[in-house]
Amino acid sequence: MKAIYQIIFILTILLTSCEMQNKPRPEQPLTPSSSRLLILSEGLYNMNNSTLTYADLSTNTFDYNIFNTLNHRGLGDTANDMKRYGNKIYIVVDISSVIEVIDAHTLLSVAQIPLQNVSGNARQPRHIVFNGSFAYVSCFDGSIVEIDTLSLQVTRTTTAGRNPDHLTIANNKLYVSNSGGLDYPYYDATVSVIDIPTMTELRQIPVGINPGCIATSEQGDVYVVSRGDYGLNDYSLHKIDTEIDTVIRSFYDINPLNFDISGNTIYMYNYNYSTSKYWVKTFDCLTDRILQENILDPSVTFTTPYSIHYDASSGELFITDARSYVLFGDLYCFLPDGTLNYKLSEIGLNPSSIIFLYN
Repeated sequence: MKAIYQIIFILTILLTSCEMQNKPRPEQPLTPSSSRLLILSEGLYNMNNSTLTYADLSTNTFDYNIFNTLNHRGLGDTANDMKRYGNKIYIVVDISSVIEVIDAHTLLSVAQIPLQNVSGNARQPRHIVFNGSFAYVSCFDGSIVEIDTLSLQVTRTTTAGRNPDHLTIANNKLYVSNSGGLDYPYYDATVSVIDIPTMTELRQIPVGINPGCIATSEQGDVYVVSRGDYGLNDYSLHKIDTEIDTVIRSFYDINPLNFDISGNTIYMYNYNYSTSKYWVKTFDCLTDRILQENILDPSVTFTTPYSIHYDASSGELFITDARSYVLFGDLYCFLPDGTLNYKLSEIGLNPSSIIFLYN
């Protein structure tokens, strides 16, 4: 995605003076939500403008830069991922090369964990997962970093493939998609398998070029999207058997760009960068078949779908729209029948990760 940011860099100058305080309020949801939301917006590469939006629909309370409001400083440059673990929220800030840890109740900063190598160079963290009392972070410098969630200190590191991006856990192993994204057009095309007890790479599994989103189904299989060369729409989905660490099926006729797994159901979307067309579907991991085509109300349209999230507690599906990457993006919430529940407009630049703060 950095190549896209660089192409549109000049346009971003026009946006840097925009303020977040007076955004339009959403209509009340059709069905009251049981949760409050935190939405992480990445901002733009090298613009140091990542933000965190807080929304409470039950009280119509919004803060489009809650981290700055409470901590009196910015979040950093290009925040790629955000997850809650226990009473803490971990925000992965790529270009700033730091893990920002905040209290899940107060949203106040608890710690900043800088990620540099032994030479003092930025590791560029990308995504984070958790296992036991440890967090594991993929970094674009080729490393995987283990962090003790009690001491908030780096404990071990190992290496994966080129520019490791997303990661997931199955059978006490880390599965890491090696994108090779910084070597465009010479992408990587592997998934690293890392043994957690020894923190060593066991093997690299060949998949399609430029692998990205990766997640584990309830039955223990790992699914990974290969994003190909974005403009060609040559995406593919691959299923890895984690007992034998081998791709057992590849789906070249489905072409998702991004997805979320809940149980054994995948919620996925495709976006064609050349035509701006897209679709949203569900996929059954037990039968390896599409469950439902065109699952959303067709009267709702997106400009540039950017992330997808399923909330199992409510059955709601959330999709963020980056709106061509240079405008403040939107968040859409859909009911289980595909009806639009509500829309949050202009919540930040390139909104991606979501956390549900249950009442």
